[in-house]
Parts: sequence; structure tokens; C-alpha cells
Amino acid sequence: MARSQAAGQKMSREEAGRLGGRATSKNHDRSFYQMIGKKGGEATSDAHDSDFYKEIGRKGGEATSETHTKEFYREIGRKGGSN
Repeated sequence: MARSQAAGQKMSREEAGRLGGRATSKNHDRSFYQMIGKKGGEATSDAHDSDFYKEIGRKGGEATSETHTKEFYREIGRKGGSN
């Protein structure tokens, strides 16, 4: 039984989500997650235009630049250039 339930309290959303995720992972294999990921990607693509993707790309780039050094970009540049 979950900790919070044993103490007579309601289960938190975080705990419920964690337990649900574990149960789902026990019942489904990799192909299930690939299928729902594909469906989610297609639904997002249908619901948004190119400006949406430009904006989330910009935000992601800014977040990455705040947490990584120039050496990180050199390394990924080397990896990308070698393919």
C-alpha cells in the first residue's frame, strides 16, 4: 500500500502518476510507447503550424545555451560533422 494511504491521507497526484506509470509499463511493451508517441506527434502536427515549432525550438535553444558551455557546442559540432 502507498505511504500516504497507510497514513489515512489521500494519495498525491505525483504518487498516483508514478504508480499509474509503473502499472502501464508492466502491461505494455516498447511498440505501445512508439505507437502513442507517433499518434501524439501527429496530433501536435495537425494542431500547430510552423511558427509553433520555430518558437519551441528557439526556447529550447535558449535553455540549452544557458546550461551548456562552448565546449558542449564544439563537441556536438564535431559529432555532427563526422556523420
